[in-house]
Amino acid sequence: KTYTTHSACLDCDISIGELDPRDFSFNSPNGACQSCHGLSAKHTFDPDSIIPNHSLSIADGAIKALNRIFDYYYLYQLEEACVDYKLNLLNKPISQLEPSQLQLLLYGSPKYVEFPALMEYLEKRYLQSEDARRKRLELFMRNVSCPDCKGQRLQPQILAVTVHGHNIINLTELSIEKLHKLFKDLQLTSSELMIAERLVKEIRTRIAFLDNVGLGYLSLSRTMGTLSGGESQRIRLATQIGTNLTGVIYVLDEPSIGLHQRDNQKLIQTLKYLRDIGNTVVVVEHDTETIETADHIIDMGPRAGVHGGEVIATGTNLEIAANPNSLTGQYLSGIKKIQRRTNLANFSKSIKIIGATEHNLKNLTVQIPQGSLTCVTGVSGSGKSTLINSILAKGLGQQLNGSLELAGKHSSIEHNLDALVVIDQSPIGRTPRSNPATYTKIFDLIRNLFASTSEAKLRGYAPGRFSFNVSGGRCERCNGDGSIKMEMHFLPDVYVPCEECHHTGYNQETLEITYKGKNIYDVLKMTVGEASEFFRNLPTLHNKLQTLMDVGLDYIELGQSALTFSGGEAQRIKLSRELAKRSTANTLYILDEPTTGLHFEDINRLLGVLDRLVKNGATCVVIEHNLDVIKNADYIIDLGPEGGEDGGQIVASGTPAEVAQNPNSHTGKFLKAIIQQNE
Repeated sequence: KTYTTHSACLDCDISIGELDPRDFSFNSPNGACQSCHGLSAKHTFDPDSIIPNHSLSIADGAIKALNRIFDYYYLYQLEEACVDYKLNLLNKPISQLEPSQLQLLLYGSPKYVEFPALMEYLEKRYLQSEDARRKRLELFMRNVSCPDCKGQRLQPQILAVTVHGHNIINLTELSIEKLHKLFKDLQLTSSELMIAERLVKEIRTRIAFLDNVGLGYLSLSRTMGTLSGGESQRIRLATQIGTNLTGVIYVLDEPSIGLHQRDNQKLIQTLKYLRDIGNTVVVVEHDTETIETADHIIDMGPRAGVHGGEVIATGTNLEIAANPNSLTGQYLSGIKKIQRRTNLANFSKSIKIIGATEHNLKNLTVQIPQGSLTCVTGVSGSGKSTLINSILAKGLGQQLNGSLELAGKHSSIEHNLDALVVIDQSPIGRTPRSNPATYTKIFDLIRNLFASTSEAKLRGYAPGRFSFNVSGGRCERCNGDGSIKMEMHFLPDVYVPCEECHHTGYNQETLEITYKGKNIYDVLKMTVGEASEFFRNLPTLHNKLQTLMDVGLDYIELGQSALTFSGGEAQRIKLSRELAKRSTANTLYILDEPTTGLHFEDINRLLGVLDRLVKNGATCVVIEHNLDVIKNADYIIDLGPEGGEDGGQIVASGTPAEVAQNPNSHTGKFLKAIIQQNE
């Protein structure tokens, strides 16, 4: 007989030392799955991305990942192998191949030793390629769940340790709301209580903090990269509540971003709690409920950018509302209202999403009226972004734009659209040289204008001379940046003004060319409002500037760095570029929370822009929590009833008045109150 003093199983041939907290961490080599090293997934080629359209044959180009020029030799080998083994794989649609044939094509087979497996070829190609080719191949790669740990990150012997039937990963995958309930109802024996009483108390307290700031729909296993700015901010807020510090000043920048009105009250109660225990809470916010709850309000203005920077009014909610100089006060008092034209009544055509099952969506079939402003609403985590961004945007992107991005799981999308425009909050450029003028193509017109001056013609300057992206007219010391990056090694990089061009980005010869007394740098330093007036006699240029004015961006500079804009500003710059184009009636515009960072007045302008698009026959689909936008929609699709696993269903759909009467809709309850308030 074999005996051991260690924890061991002789049948399984497993021996485990004394368990340590780090054994339960996937960031530690002690507990992490040895196959995926605790990452839960492997980045590899995805068959659905490689062959997105199964109705095509290989000869017709079904294998999207292959390029007929770069991958010519592989295609030749594949053709030769099919001839040698007498296989008919090239001319049949992929959907008509037998499962064994598709398996052979993708992964090869010991039976056909010389057959060139596609997945193996792509892996080799990826490792051997240059950056540009590798970047293209990455479009066909996905994070595939680790086959050993099934995405649970930890070793099997660690996952075998359970508390009341749950291992540690099971617990972290529950929503915070369910986890809170589980630990609240947890019954421990007297011996277990001696060991775990303090631990369970701490766990209950910290989970309660997360639930109280409106994050009950999240799970502890959710990766930080998938969280919105508001969610990240509320997690940090929950951490601070647990410290119970007093005499601290907390500064929050729009913590209500991405938060449904139902959960907004929880956030406000949390902020009040921090105040009540002896702290000062300063919140930059546009949310009406938060403003009305504040003890003291500081209203800045009178307008934005160079037209702002003054304190217009201070005091309580009632004092601000009574101040005639405060634009915020006029909206709080009801003198000004966010309004749109009369809503549409009849919809003859629609976009139909059939069989949506990605993430928590429960096999939905959704109809979106064409030629309307449709709001997709619901509590946080109910499936709005999955339905619109992952399925609708990416699915139509594949059909209309030839996008290689893989759409979320669905059966089909029926439509008669000609174009898709997705206006998100990503930056309009990645370098300091990107700016509104270059993004909206206004800079092309300005450069042509300067090149047409008599002095520029005399010197032989073409439009390229006035670009800071090419050699000739730009300052070569700073390469047109206007500043020089000083690498500080262990500290953040420091940018210092270029001494040669004095921050202009151009050489002296270029700056000597003027139009109406202004050189190219002077024009780029103008605000949109100033430039609109300056170029008022040039219709093409003035009209493009007017579209920026229409979306409320008259205060930004033409040459302002793209890296300095907020998500809401970037979204409106993109919207202005679309407005300047000749839109077709069958265009779909998708916007994700466009009211982020917008004042009441800005929201009014935004609605005017969306209204203009709809009047031209376009369809606008907006994911939104702002009730002022929702009440002005033509049609609402409300998802829920809750977030996470309990979401993914259509709770209500119809006009704002119809959704407001639905007792099952959380959005409807708040919508009903605001509609009654405005009557």
